[in-house]
Formats: sequence, C-alpha cells, structure tokens
Amino acid sequence: MTALTMTDQSTTHHMQHRPIAVFDSGVGGISVLQHIHALLPNEQLLYVADSLHAPYGNKSPQEIQSRCINITDFLISKNAKAIVVACNTATAAAIDMMREKYNLPIIGMEPAVKPAAEASRNGIIGVLATTGTLKSAQFAGLLESYGRNVKVVTQACVGLVECVERGELQTENTLRLVKKYCQPLLEEGADTIVLGCTHYPFVRPLIERVVGDNVTLIDTGAAVAKQLQKRLAGLDLLSTNPVLADVKFWTNSQAFDAEQVIEALWKQKADVGFL
Repeated sequence: MTALTMTDQSTTHHMQHRPIAVFDSGVGGISVLQHIHALLPNEQLLYVADSLHAPYGNKSPQEIQSRCINITDFLISKNAKAIVVACNTATAAAIDMMREKYNLPIIGMEPAVKPAAEASRNGIIGVLATTGTLKSAQFAGLLESYGRNVKVVTQACVGLVECVERGELQTENTLRLVKKYCQPLLEEGADTIVLGCTHYPFVRPLIERVVGDNVTLIDTGAAVAKQLQKRLAGLDLLSTNPVLADVKFWTNSQAFDAEQVIEALWKQKADVGFL
C-alpha cells in the first residue's frame, strides 16, 4: 500500500482533490450517490451506470467481476481516489477480488441485516433483494453472523430493478410488483424490511404505501457514505476544497431517455456522458 502511506505532503494534497467514483449495474446506485453528496458536498463525484448490463442479479460471478474490472479501470483512468461499489450483487460477487487487484480504498454495500435486527421489535426481518444477492456466500455469512436471534425472510424481486431503470417509479405495474414482493414478508409478520438493492429506495414511497406505518424500512446508503468518509479521513484523502463540487455521470444505456431517467432520480440537471 505504498501509494497511500507516502509522507510527501504534495502527493497527499494532490490525492485529496481527486474524485470519488461510484458505480452500479444501472441507475440504482444514484440512491447511494445522494447520501455521499449530502455528507461530502465538496467531494468531486463520478458515477457510472452500467445499465446496458443491468440487472447483475441473473449474471454469473465471473461476468459480474469482469464488468467491475472494466468499470474500475475506466474510473481509475479518470483519476478516482476511491471506488464505491453501489450494488449489492456486485459487492457480493466481486469486492474481494477488487480489493486484491486494486491499490485504493474500495467500499461496498451490505444488506443491513444487523441494523434491521436492532430495529426490529418482534425479531422478524424481511429482505427485499435481487436473486444474485440472496444466493451469494456473502449474504449467507451475514445471516450466519447477525441472523441468529432473528427470523429472516427473504424475497427476490424479479423485474423491480428494470422498472427503476425505465424511470417507472409510480406506475401501476411497479406498484403491482411491490405488492407481490412485500406480501409474503408481511404474511410472515416482518416488522422491519431491508431494501437490499440500491435501486429499491427509489420505489420507497410505493413500498411505504404497501407495508404501512408499522413497518420500518432500512436503506443502507447513509451507512455506506459514513463508511466512505471514515476510510478517506483515515487515509487523509478527504477533500479540503471549500466549494460545492460537481458530479459527472456516464451511462451505456441504449434507452432514448437515459439522460432524463438519471436527472429524474438525481432530482436536478445532470452532466451525462455516454460510454
């Protein structure tokens, strides 16, 4: 880790002003990007939406790893000082390999089984996630370590990522899927539900409508932003730039309205490039 332990002040100073990069299998990670931008407003941010290959949930670990390498190499070529893998499926499939391969801080997602266990009153937790996340060894390990005293009910949400990718956050079809996937969790008595995919916070209003006020929803974006801040502070890589920094997006989506979808989720004008 020589690059990060250099005592040469000018190098550290130069590193501090480099951007933080965030990527996802599509636009879902923008939910994490919002938390990072809110916590670290003067950090320059880069975001890659790998929408052409979304969802990752039905791809093999090898395919996902090769996408992660491809995108990480691109982001490092753009001078990234840290990488946030804003995708639960990609974290499960690729983060260990990425940490071995790359010499910079890499932050991943974790389905929030632990905070959910702490928030739950009756010990029954629901997890909404993609098939890829639920099948992963990483998820099994989380259940092993945190799920001992709680009952965890999991639900794979096929098709929900695609709704968010199309920007369909309020449609009848999306509501139908949300009802279908929340129902089994409610029937099992879950009083806490984990949004185990970065796309799902964008349909949170629909989920709240379906599950009602007595169910706590857990979104992991804020925890990831805090973890990123902690890692960068520890390495003296936090930006000392006093002004609000800019955010640059890239997508390889072939949808005609890809830019509009990104702006709708980001909730402001966005500088979008095409890969």
